[in-house]
Amino acid sequence: MSVRQIVCLGLSHRTAPVEVRERIRCSLIDVGQLLPMVDTGIVSDYCRFSAISEAVILSTCNRMEFYTVVDTDEDPRQLMIDLLASIHPADLNAMGDQVYFHAGETAVSHLLEVAAGLDSLVLGEPQILGQVTDAYMAAVKAHTIGPILDALFQTAIRSGKRVRTETAISSNPASISSVSIAKAKQTVGDLSDKQILIIGSGEMAQLAIKSLHARGLTQISVANRTQSRAEALASDGNGQGYSLEDLPQAITAADVVISATGAPSPILFEQTITETMNLRPERPLVLIDIAVPRDIDPAARDISGVHLFDVDDLQGTLDESLEARKAEIPQIKSILAGEEACLEIELRTLTVKPLIADLHQKAEAIRQRELNRTLRHLGDVDPQTLEHLQHLTRSLVTKLLHEPTKQLRTQAGNGTAVDVSSVRELFGLTGGD
Repeated sequence: MSVRQIVCLGLSHRTAPVEVRERIRCSLIDVGQLLPMVDTGIVSDYCRFSAISEAVILSTCNRMEFYTVVDTDEDPRQLMIDLLASIHPADLNAMGDQVYFHAGETAVSHLLEVAAGLDSLVLGEPQILGQVTDAYMAAVKAHTIGPILDALFQTAIRSGKRVRTETAISSNPASISSVSIAKAKQTVGDLSDKQILIIGSGEMAQLAIKSLHARGLTQISVANRTQSRAEALASDGNGQGYSLEDLPQAITAADVVISATGAPSPILFEQTITETMNLRPERPLVLIDIAVPRDIDPAARDISGVHLFDVDDLQGTLDESLEARKAEIPQIKSILAGEEACLEIELRTLTVKPLIADLHQKAEAIRQRELNRTLRHLGDVDPQTLEHLQHLTRSLVTKLLHEPTKQLRTQAGNGTAVDVSSVRELFGLTGGD
């Protein structure tokens, strides 16, 4: 017997190293070609995946999670792995525990904790809520989301906002950027006299610049594909803007480099870094790569004088504010539990939503038909009288259907089995669930 449920297949910084995570990337465009399209009714020719009716992909530097709704009697984990295998060359079966799977309430709880920042590399980091929102909006645009995942992601987003406004989880902000700066300080000491280079101009790069300014550091240069953009970001400090073509020159002048581009492959290679260090053998160089896929060739670790760290290396270097954040976890869990309980009721009521819609639609059709018949007998009716008649008939329909509608929602929300077929038969409704 098939079971309709929310499931999640993913891997994150907790289960897989960055060299694995950067290989597992896919988009909703890829997935949408193999799934029924929720809003358009277009069904993929690849019938095996017709059991998957909704999909959202949450992809960040630290995780790739694939949320779907499945209705199948086969192993849903394997079904999702096979779906990804159809669009991605990586063998997820061979990755063992690096790939995790959640189903039902566990999948729901996991997403709510992710949106709240409880599963982040840095506890409570603020970027993840925006990334969950972006994933939701991308699925809406791609027409791969339906009522179940819509309710789930809206609950997750609302929960994340509540956590950040009702608890102190975001006080004394800690982020990948602040951890990067702490790692640099730990490696080369006081940063006030150091030249710092930021590569990239996206959200992570801007957060790094903001974190540096918050610490009173102003010798900050920026390198970017568009030099004018780099110059604009560097204008608040004593640094300068570079194009990516000028990276060798920019790195030669730097003591610390934080790279955070969205490039699909490395932009800084071992040979370039070796040549740079040959020009400055007495000055160490700290390279911090917070991009996924990585920006910096991992082979640079072996170059004398170079200290290279990627996102996985930052795991143990957290700001001292994290201990205070941990004290907020019980309150956060309480908020999430309440939101999850409300979501459970909402998901149950979805089972009777088509029935209620059809019931109201038929009642409205009857109202319109009978009103038109009455108006033919009355002859010419002035606009004010017509408006009174419209209001009267609408009010009658609304009041007559209020109690049945309320009871259907209440019973479904309480987990009481609703005999949808009998209700449809009773009211002469076509269609089914």
